[in-house]
Amino acid sequence: MSGYFSSYGVVLALFVIGVAIVAGALSVNRLLRPHRPTPEKLLTYECGVDPVGADWAQSQIRYYVFTYLYVVFAVDAVFLFPWATVFAAPGFGMTTLVEMFVFLGFIALGILYAWRKRVLAWT
Repeated sequence: MSGYFSSYGVVLALFVIGVAIVAGALSVNRLLRPHRPTPEKLLTYECGVDPVGADWAQSQIRYYVFTYLYVVFAVDAVFLFPWATVFAAPGFGMTTLVEMFVFLGFIALGILYAWRKRVLAWT
């Protein structure tokens, strides 16, 4: 039983060493960095733009639509890479080719739908 738990001891020791290295690096950074806070440095900003106006602003829905479209295409890329590796395997060539064209057809329908709804027009 001691051999079983000794492997956990190694994992625990590596975890403690990792935490010590990170904590040490952050502590040394805090000690060596210059610290001169000014009102301008403590001011909240977004992407380098000074805050102007009220604290509540309305966002346009098209930004969320572009985000969802990006997620869809990122998921497509996740499916395309394994397909490329299986495609070369013997016995899977034509089957995987047909399945991928069906998959790309669904994606093309989604793009066509977004284009017809004028979601992809940036104005």
